[in-house]
Amino acid sequence: MLEIIFLSLTCFLNGLLGLVVYTKNPKSTTNRLFIIMIGTFILWSIVNYYSLHPILFSQLIWVRLVLFTAAPLCLMVYLTFTVFPSQSFEGSKTLRLLAIVYTLIVMSLTLTPLVFSSIVVKNGSASPTVEPGIAFFVLLVAGMLGGGIWNLINKYRHSTGNTKLQLRFVLVGIAGTFGLIFITNLLLVILFKNTSFIAYGSFFTLIFTGALGYAIVKHRLFDIRRAATRGLAYLFTISSLALAYAFTAFSITSVILNGNTSKNVTQLVNIAIALALAFSFQRIRQFFDRISNRIFYKDAYDPQEFLHSLNRVLVTQVELKHILSRSIAVIEGNLKCESCAFVIQKTQYFPMRVIENHDSKFEHEDILRLHTNIHDAHQKVIVSDYLEGKDAELGKLLNKENIAVIARLSPNLNSVSEYVGDIMLGPKKSGDPYTPEDVKLLEIIANELVIAIQNALRFEQIENFNLTLQAKVDEATRKLRRANERLKELDESKDDFISMASHQLRTPLTSIKGYISMVLEGDAGKVTPMEREMLGQAFFSAQRMVYLIADLLNVSRLKTGKFIIEKTKVNLASMVVQELQQLKETAESRQLKLTYDKPANFPDLMLDETKTRQVIMNFVDNAIYYTPAGGHVNVRLIDTPTTVELRVEDDGIGVAKSDQPHLFTKFYRAGNARKARPDGTGLGLFMAKKVIIAEEGTLIFESVEGKGSTFGFIFSKAKAGVDTSNAG
Repeated sequence: MLEIIFLSLTCFLNGLLGLVVYTKNPKSTTNRLFIIMIGTFILWSIVNYYSLHPILFSQLIWVRLVLFTAAPLCLMVYLTFTVFPSQSFEGSKTLRLLAIVYTLIVMSLTLTPLVFSSIVVKNGSASPTVEPGIAFFVLLVAGMLGGGIWNLINKYRHSTGNTKLQLRFVLVGIAGTFGLIFITNLLLVILFKNTSFIAYGSFFTLIFTGALGYAIVKHRLFDIRRAATRGLAYLFTISSLALAYAFTAFSITSVILNGNTSKNVTQLVNIAIALALAFSFQRIRQFFDRISNRIFYKDAYDPQEFLHSLNRVLVTQVELKHILSRSIAVIEGNLKCESCAFVIQKTQYFPMRVIENHDSKFEHEDILRLHTNIHDAHQKVIVSDYLEGKDAELGKLLNKENIAVIARLSPNLNSVSEYVGDIMLGPKKSGDPYTPEDVKLLEIIANELVIAIQNALRFEQIENFNLTLQAKVDEATRKLRRANERLKELDESKDDFISMASHQLRTPLTSIKGYISMVLEGDAGKVTPMEREMLGQAFFSAQRMVYLIADLLNVSRLKTGKFIIEKTKVNLASMVVQELQQLKETAESRQLKLTYDKPANFPDLMLDETKTRQVIMNFVDNAIYYTPAGGHVNVRLIDTPTTVELRVEDDGIGVAKSDQPHLFTKFYRAGNARKARPDGTGLGLFMAKKVIIAEEGTLIFESVEGKGSTFGFIFSKAKAGVDTSNAG
């Protein structure tokens, strides 16, 4: 009688455990293998009992069936703990296939006389006659159990935290159960022919069941509440269907049909009732699911709606205080925790801050003290209930301060620079613990909040920087205004000085040019060839000085608005001849060939003679100075029906492509030009462009570095006062 009680209790507890685990997640590989393993446990326990109290079959067959059921039990232990506690198989697939094939072979072998050939009764005790084939079974047991336990040991060594605790209890349970079964049901039977302890084999499985149960209750190995909820819903559903079936069958057969029914009619009624209840099963189960959820899940929430509400806050708010205060409302509303607070690291403009709701039970000093004690934690979400071992002291401190969870706000726990703070949560109002699902959701929330908080902190930094910058800009603006006024005064003084100096220099230069010209014409006596050459150079230099002074005066006039074009009727062809005559000796001294393509007839144009002469002089003078000895400078004057065009072409050093966009700006000189002629001012081309544009002409500029340049201008005859009605 005691044996049957032990057997019934063992089967019931194992079956209940298997059902609880399976209903938690029927799609999980671990859970499926676990319930199959429990099923083989129960089957082996029943067969083991009947091997001592045989019915239907001989005792020899029941003894063989003990080994027959023990073989797949060992296989399921191996396969289950190849997966557990993850959700997928680990290790070699080939090895698993070999284990399955070998198990099938051993199962076939156990039913033959090669393992147990007969039963021998001696002194009132029956024991099987062991044959050499038992070695295959022993190898199976040692290999499968040893392999499964070895897998668990490896996982235990490489795991941490709650997973390590789970594996520890499972290892204790599996070692205790199979160790005792191996001793009592195999070694004692084979070595000492002692079968006295076989009946207790099924009872030993309670060690394994108890260890798993303790892990479930103490360390949340599985979510037992969810399994219990589903199990309760199924229990009520089945009970309701059974009562409905009994009541309906009784009502139809006894009341409606007055008990006058044949066996066939009764069967048809029962089938009809069963079909009707089968179709209503799903709706009834959903009904009891809703009721059980209300009872067991008062603090339940929709994770998707939770994340959606939080994201709505994060994308619609910019200021840090608004983001965190509204995030607190969302977190408390969904997780139903007593308190929620954010601790934000100090920044350049703010000290460390604690942001919480008005009803928070946290003390700021306690929060700040805890904040400094969790930097060594290598977890994204720290749950006080899960802290054991070396972290047990931190868990006690958290519980003392009524803090259940701390979520680290950092994308990388190893990076101090990216760490922005923590979320601290109090216990749930329902008193329930935070589940693994809560922890996973908090990890997601923490990652999203990190980005939002970092952006808000940057916004704060920009705001405060803008305030500081605005004050500095205002002060700098005041200084710049004072400096600008001073610069304007200095600039006006400079312009006045240039204007005055230019006017003062023109008078003595005019005298110098006049006297040199008189000497060259022989008014002071006969001039030798050498004297004529030297005086010619002096006259040309004086003329260049006149042009330079004119450039300076024109630049000054441009700035003061006094630059005026005074057009008169001039002959451009004769003007070019006169300017080239002054430069002829310079070209010859530099061993250049200076040529001029003069048209036979050329119309008079309305131009500013002085300024146009200066432009021509600048173009030709530059061509001469920037063309190496032996080169050519050709001046062409082209008359078309609608335009006149002057082109000064040389085969000199040219202008680099990078310098060309800046060539006509004030005081700018190309790099190769500065080397060839260090004394230049950079005003000649600047003023030439101003004059040409002021006279309504178009500038000509073409150049290739190392091959030469072309400078010139084009004037429309219509704008230059030439009648073109009879042209062509």
